[in-house]
Amino acid sequence: MIASSARTDFRVEKVAAPLRQSVTESIRYAIALGRFSAGDGFADALMRRAIWRSLARRCGPGLQVGAGARFRHAGTFEIGERVFIGAQADMQGRHDGTCVIGDNVWIGPQAFIDARDVVFEDYVGWGPGAKLLGSTHSGVPHDVPIVQTDLEIRPVRICAWADIGTNATILPGVTVGDGAAVGAGAVVSKDVAPYTIVGGVPAKPIRERFDRRTAERYQALAWWDWDHARLRAALDDFRELEAEAFLEKYEGLSRHG
Repeated sequence: MIASSARTDFRVEKVAAPLRQSVTESIRYAIALGRFSAGDGFADALMRRAIWRSLARRCGPGLQVGAGARFRHAGTFEIGERVFIGAQADMQGRHDGTCVIGDNVWIGPQAFIDARDVVFEDYVGWGPGAKLLGSTHSGVPHDVPIVQTDLEIRPVRICAWADIGTNATILPGVTVGDGAAVGAGAVVSKDVAPYTIVGGVPAKPIRERFDRRTAERYQALAWWDWDHARLRAALDDFRELEAEAFLEKYEGLSRHG
């Protein structure tokens, strides 16, 4: 009986020890973050970066985190290179969820991201105050309050080069296509086609950024997947060349390796 009890205690301790360590580390991180979360100084910004890099599942170099920004379940986040997260942004993960943020993503101040099953691809711009909702209550059965019905997690995808305007809202289950633009204050309840500008409540197409053939050529070129050195070399052409000239030049380079 004593031996059995000892074995049980050993098993409990085997589970409890790392749990205690995890809780202790979480407390330490909370204390450290409390000290550095709201400051605007260089040391504050450096410590925020260090804390988030240590908590995230994966985090590339160049992360910038503004004062007052906060994560929940930071261990479910995968953060790319050169990501900016603005002051007082609220990144709300879920214990069993995933949020992937690609390279060169800019998330503005006071953004709210319900990051339960979310992907931001490379070069996404997310305007100040814009919101993303990744879950909704089923509303079934009908004889109970909606808030007490099952919570449904619906994946949201913001594709490469998309731009989301100030105070826009992206609803659960939506995909915003490559290079699409969402107007300020829009409420997006349906998928947005690549290179399409939408606006309004609910959001509706306003116009296409390029003709369909040009949009397809941009998608095939996929410049957002280029490495940093190649992007830097092409920077002047991004700024100066018209779409047709840019495509002709870089499609040719791609064909010839």
